[in-house]
Order: sequence, then structure tokens, then C-alpha cells
Amino acid sequence: MASISLKDVGVTATSPLFQHLTLTIAEGDCVGLIAQNGGGKSTLLRCLAGTAEVTSGDIVRSRGLRLGLVEQDIAENLRPLTLHEAIRRALSPEQREDESWRVDVVLDEFEAPADMRDRPVSALSGGWQRLMLIARVWVTEPDALLLDEPTNHLDLAKLYWLENWLKPVSRNLPVVVASHDRDFLDAVTNRTLFLRPGTSRVFALPFSAAKTALAGEDNAAEASREKDMKEASRLRRNAGELKNIGINSGSDLLQKKAKQLRERAESLEQNVKAVHRERSGDIRLGNSGTHARVMVAFDDVAITRPDGEPLFRTGRLHLFQGDRIVLLGRNGAGKSQFIKLLRRAIEAADTVPGVKVSPQLALGYMDQDLSQLRPEQSPVDLIGRFGQGDQRTASLLAGAGFAVEKQGRPIGQLSFGQRARLALLALRLAEPNFYLLDEPTNHIDITGQEALEGEILAHGATAVLVSHDRRFVRDIGTRFLLIGGRRLREVDGPEGFFAAMAAEAAG
Repeated sequence: MASISLKDVGVTATSPLFQHLTLTIAEGDCVGLIAQNGGGKSTLLRCLAGTAEVTSGDIVRSRGLRLGLVEQDIAENLRPLTLHEAIRRALSPEQREDESWRVDVVLDEFEAPADMRDRPVSALSGGWQRLMLIARVWVTEPDALLLDEPTNHLDLAKLYWLENWLKPVSRNLPVVVASHDRDFLDAVTNRTLFLRPGTSRVFALPFSAAKTALAGEDNAAEASREKDMKEASRLRRNAGELKNIGINSGSDLLQKKAKQLRERAESLEQNVKAVHRERSGDIRLGNSGTHARVMVAFDDVAITRPDGEPLFRTGRLHLFQGDRIVLLGRNGAGKSQFIKLLRRAIEAADTVPGVKVSPQLALGYMDQDLSQLRPEQSPVDLIGRFGQGDQRTASLLAGAGFAVEKQGRPIGQLSFGQRARLALLALRLAEPNFYLLDEPTNHIDITGQEALEGEILAHGATAVLVSHDRRFVRDIGTRFLLIGGRRLREVDGPEGFFAAMAAEAAG
């Protein structure tokens, strides 16, 4: 039986990422791996795969276990290869000679169109590049599957397809999946591991139920901690009173009793541990406000591809202050082109015929590629542009989760989660009253996503957004615009579109 056993496992970088982790992952387990950005998810997956070493403890794998690790990054030597060849290269040299047919079997299983199989990896969409990484591992016929952020860049149809594919897979072999997609985790996992620097927690529940259980345990632990600290404080007061009485009366017995009370207080204080609270840096937004009621008006504008091919027309459309508009539609329907046209109309007033923008509109823009960040810049350089002063800039960056030693590094050396937090900090300092957001949750951990949602709601921010994160869409959206059949129409909610995508993925 395929299994991976962890016994008192820990990894320490400059500080502990996790420690004292003990659990067994066996056939039929699909474990959701949850941690804040930089909390050790990728590190643990590499340790499970045997490509990284633990600092303490042991990982025991069943004899002959073939582990398949799907990492987030694409090796540069794969980009010029065709999709078919990139997957074939995952086989051993002997298998490439005699068993190349396995590549076509996997591509059929992944429903890759025939004309796509000879395209270079570099020319594939982000979603198909992600599926290519999974296919490269799957073609090797692993006995256990380790997935690091497998949903990144997947459109909704592929996301549903991956859910449907993974459910039967996880019934037959151990699976560990690190993901920030809450609905995906609920759909595919049956166990959840919350990775923490202190005591990590495991629940035999999918994510949402496990999160509720964890919150209950954390609240109980916090109540117990407060009770013990109050008791320790009471014992110290009593010890002080007894000591004074003993000194004044010359009673050695009372002084001995006072010492015993102090020792009991010290013991309680030493045993009390601070309850862990997830942090993703200080994610905050704002809304600089405006008196304008209509922020943007469209007068039946044509949305086209870069080559001029028509996609759809907007009809007469008004975006009002306080709207949180979600664009729905298949990949290629024109969501990104709509976002680009709207951004162009805002940044260069009166240059897009048929689009009228309020002169009071102040734009805040963020896309999934974080293109507003320059890789050669440092966080200090970026935030310093907002005139906060050196001390305030350092304080803001520290609040966003950037230790002093990271504040001067090139942005290109930061993780995508760190870059996303940096982009959100810059967005806040720009003081917009209109947010244009393209997949804003792609690289943000779950705690950060919840903080971002809370900020948008708390400030009544006006926003137009594209997102494949179903939980985020449901929680944030107030109006929903569906692109389909070369037209744009308003719908009551996202559920009809979600259901259509799920039915299509189910085949």
C-alpha cells in the first residue's frame, strides 16, 4: 500500500517554517496543504518528494514508491519544445524509444486538442502550461501525487476539469495539494493540514469544515491562555502579599508559601503559548471617494482582438459608484480586451470613442502578471515613490510582511505571493476610487484573500474585476456581466455560468 509517513518532521530556515509534524498519508487521502505565503508549503512538498532535506525528524516512504511532484515553475529548456515533446521528455530514455504512445494517452486524457500538441510550450496559454506540468508527472505513472498550486492560471472550464480528474485519482493513490483556491480544496480534499511554525494541525475534513474546526480550537486555546495568565497574575499578587506579611511577622512559613506561589505562577507562564494567528502581511485598501454617480459610460462600444477581429459590443452600459462588477465569460470571449480598453480610456481621457470617463475617477490597476512591478526595482524604490519618507516606507513594508533584509532586494527575486502583497500596498498608496483588477487573488494566500475581500467590502470600493476564484466572485460581486454569443449582457449572478462550465467539464 502506497504511503508517506512523517515522524516529528521540522524545517528551519532563518526561523522554523514548521516543526513536530507527524502524520501518515495513504491511498485514498487527498490532503489540502494550507499556509501563509512563505509558510513552507513548497518546501514541505519537496521534502516529501525527496528533493529537499528536513531539518529534523524523518520521512518514511513505502518501498519502491514513485513520487510525482508538480512544481509551479516551468524549466526554461521546456519552453521551445512542443507540448508533445515536453511531456515525452519526462520519460526515461528507454521509455521514449519504446513507450512514446503513453504521451498521446495522457494528452487524450487531458483533452488536449490535436492542433495544440505541436505548439511550443512558450506559445501555450498559462492554463495549458499548468496542465502540461501535471501531464509530465502523470505520464511517469507515479504512486503518489504532490501538487503545488495546480489551479494557477486555469480558466473556469479547466478548473472544473481538474476537479473532476483529481477526484478518482485521489481514491487510488496518496495526493497532497497546496492551493489557495478555497472552492477547489473543498471539492477535492478529504483531509486538511494547516502548516504552522509551532504546532501544525491536521483535520479529517475538507478545507472549509477544517477551517471552522481550527477556529474553534484556536478560540478555546486563547480562552485557556487568558485564564492561565490571569491565574498566574493572581498567584504573583498573593505571593507578594504573603512575602510582605512574612517579613513583617518574621514567619519563615509564610515566606516559603510565597515562594511556592511564585514558582506556580512561573510554571503557568512558561507553559502558556501564544495562539497562532495567520498573517499575510498588512493587506489594506482605501477609497478616496468621489461625488460622481456615473464613473464610466459606454455607448455601444465594439470590443475587438488586437488584430481587429470583433469579439462583442457593450451596448449602452453605465458603471456606477459603489458597483463591484464581475466579468464572466469563457477564455477568449474578450474579458481581457474589455479590461485593456477600459484602462486605456481611463488613463488617456477622450481617446476611446464611445467611452466617457468621469474626470473625478482615480484608477487603481492590478493584473495577474503584476506587470505594474519592475523586476529590477526594490520594494523600497517602489514605495518610496509615494513620498512617504524613509522611515514610513520601511514601516509600511514591514507591515506588509517584508523584513528589513528583503526591502532592498530586486522585486524579481521575491516570490509571487510577496510581489502580490507589494502590488496591493502600492495600490493602496495610490489612493484610487476605482479598482480595475485582473485575477487579483492568483498569488495571495487564503488569509490574504479574505483580508482583501474584507477591505473591498469595508471601503465600499468601486471595482471591475475578472476572477476565476469562485469564492471571491460570490463574496465580492454586486453586478455580473456575461460575455457570450458576441454580446455583453447583465445577469443576476454567477451561478448559471458556473453551472454551465461544470456541466461542460463533466462531459
